Amino acid sequence: MSQSSSLISQELQSVLHSALPTLARHRHWLLLYSTWRDGISLLTLYRKSSTVIGHCLLAVADTKGTVFGALLSAPLNPSTTKKYQGDANTFVFTTVSGAPQVFHSTGNVIGANRYYVLCTNEALALGGGGHFALYLDNDLQNGSSGESQTFGNTCLAFADEFKLKDVEVCVLCRVASFS
Repeated sequence: MSQSSSLISQELQSVLHSALPTLARHRHWLLLYSTWRDGISLLTLYRKSSTVIGHCLLAVADTKGTVFGALLSAPLNPSTTKKYQGDANTFVFTTVSGAPQVFHSTGNVIGANRYYVLCTNEALALGGGGHFALYLDNDLQNGSSGESQTFGNTCLAFADEFKLKDVEVCVLCRVASFS
């Protein structure tokens, strides 16, 4: 990572790296947004990540010490029509059980939904079908997590409703090679 992430340990980074789509592997992780550096604002998070082409990693820490989040395959552009974005490369992850665990899209299963990422000015949500896998409110203070048909995940946090401690977004970008 170019600027040190306060949320992503070496162990978590290793697990996430192996879960990345092939074209996103071996890329440089650049810290694009963090609440401790950029302030607590969902709109600022959207603004900083809206111009990114390619994959971003959303990492969240709750006040209980769990780190969880998602790989986002589309820019975070708020929609007034409540239209889902993203594709089957999107996944969610958690460290709730200690060891990092990744939940990939179930989109290749017949009948599974494709509710990957929902961006509105009021909230950021991932997954659907039952509950959101991850839901963050517009002031990045509170969130929730539940079982989602989109990812087949369990609750990503210790409790289905939680207080947020930190939020980060890292962009995965190519490293320029100079000869």
